Amino acid sequence: MLGALMRLFSLCWKPFGVKVNGSSGGNNSFGKEGREGLLWFHDIGRYASGEFSMAIIQANQVIEDQCQIESGSFGTFVGIYDGHGGPDAARYVCDHLYRHFREISAETQGVSSETIRRAFLETENGFTSLVSQLWNTRPQLATVGTCCLVGVICQKTLHVANLGDSRVVLGKKVGKTGEVAAIQLSSEHNANVEAVRQELKESHPSDPQIVVLKHGVWRVKGIIQVSRSIGDVYMKHAQFNKEPINAKFRLPEPMNMPIMSANPAIVSLPLQSNDLFVIFASDGLWEHLSNDKAVDIVHKHPHA
Repeated sequence: MLGALMRLFSLCWKPFGVKVNGSSGGNNSFGKEGREGLLWFHDIGRYASGEFSMAIIQANQVIEDQCQIESGSFGTFVGIYDGHGGPDAARYVCDHLYRHFREISAETQGVSSETIRRAFLETENGFTSLVSQLWNTRPQLATVGTCCLVGVICQKTLHVANLGDSRVVLGKKVGKTGEVAAIQLSSEHNANVEAVRQELKESHPSDPQIVVLKHGVWRVKGIIQVSRSIGDVYMKHAQFNKEPINAKFRLPEPMNMPIMSANPAIVSLPLQSNDLFVIFASDGLWEHLSNDKAVDIVHKHPHA
């Protein structure tokens, strides 16, 4: 059993202010950590069921993104948190989502889609409470949010949960030729996807401005591209969509129901022997690489 093989491990690095949690001991080793200009990377490391590597490129003066790997008796947890509007939501998720996941999975004595969903919603509720507590001193916290992509490997099953437009792609060996196919496992919640626009229109049939095309880009209420996130409470709770938040975030009409959601899309996939590797990344990677190209790079280049 995969769970029986895992041992708890813990790493903390802070490249450019990012906290990346992984873990140490047992069958785990960590490889080489390095930095080249704005690139920080952690070369091949090992955990009980395989190998991992991580990298991040600083795109903003204050980096808004977080990522983590955690491994223990339950299996392995991977998180990619692509923040926007500031670093606070991504940092909060990195500090709290995994903890909620462990507590709920211990309570239910197992890992399931519902376990993961509850951990997402507990984290959302906690961040909303923080915004409420700090409303008088830091009202702009209401406009900070993060996409959230999580993978959990437990007992030879991969659970993927997603809010926003990060993506996970599986490299799967097909046939006897050695060819590796790219299989996208996550769905993206971005208003530039027609299915997402349709979902928003069906959820808000009386609002003709629920999605607006601005400068060639579709945005929810003309403001934000993603339709699901943790944070962005100004688009979920009317009491936070008012002064003193910045005027560009304030809606011209009353908010009668949440516009954005923190309910993740979740898929579960039994892992097979021909499932070779999984790539978790924010949209910054997928804007430059197709699924096939990313899988081809991993498959055809030496690990070094």
